[in-house]
Amino acid sequence: MNHESHGPAHVVTPRRMATPPDSRYDWRVVDIGTEVTRAETRTLLTEQAEYGRWELVRSQTFIGGARRVWLRRRVMNVRRSNAA
Repeated sequence: MNHESHGPAHVVTPRRMATPPDSRYDWRVVDIGTEVTRAETRTLLTEQAEYGRWELVRSQTFIGGARRVWLRRRVMNVRRSNAA
């Protein structure tokens, strides 16, 4: 029997937007293909929110069923407390 690895069941292409240096947020745009169900999309976005602290800002559905979502999370600027 020939078992071929076909990769993941769905392909999600995250890409980061160019963030201005004074922005208080990191941005991520995720393209979700037509083969991904609504339930899988919901699970994916829930995981992003829980583990990556991303929040959904905008979603767009294209003709044919493909989706694009915009996620953001607050940038944590940590300053050094001692002058070393």
